[in-house]
Amino acid sequence: MITIVDYGMGNLGSIRNMLKRVGVASLITSELSEIQQASKIILPGVGAFSTGMEKLKEMNLIQLLNLKALEERVPVLGICLGMQIMCKSSEEGAGSGLAWVDAEVKKFQFPLEDNLHKVPHIGWNYISPKKEHPIVSGFDPKTRFYFVHSYYVKCNDQKDVLGKTNYGIDFDSMFSVDNIIGAQFHPEKSHRFGMELLKRFAEM
Repeated sequence: MITIVDYGMGNLGSIRNMLKRVGVASLITSELSEIQQASKIILPGVGAFSTGMEKLKEMNLIQLLNLKALEERVPVLGICLGMQIMCKSSEEGAGSGLAWVDAEVKKFQFPLEDNLHKVPHIGWNYISPKKEHPIVSGFDPKTRFYFVHSYYVKCNDQKDVLGKTNYGIDFDSMFSVDNIIGAQFHPEKSHRFGMELLKRFAEM
């Protein structure tokens, strides 16, 4: 059973449907008592960094999520905004993030004459794995994922980088620190490639 945290910012039904397709049961919830029992957590998210953090505070979820991730060390997968709010800060808002990972969130900025790289970054792109990890090791080089984002993660410690993607620049599209994993792309929109990644997370 994977617990999908509902804090009003995610594409929750699509994640649950994708997990169902790979034979994994899941629960969408914002109930503290149910999250407290979680053995694996997905922290999804679509939208603004500051709004996401405000929602977590309003729903009294931060302390519990810190307990699950940092003390109980259950596997946690952050998707898109869910990855970004695991970082220390973001150029998208003035407040701090969960700070589970020593990383910052930056805005894509390209020269005006660059007609190839629009913001937001929307579409399919590749991941270049940077270390061994059960969630990516042995992936077919043709594996690609669907991205929709205007901001990207920059890890301060390169040992935390799990994968990089090139979109005008090389940015950190995945990170992993112990039980914590972040993915900037949307596995729930990435067809068979996303199914494989979610299946691997479930099996960790």
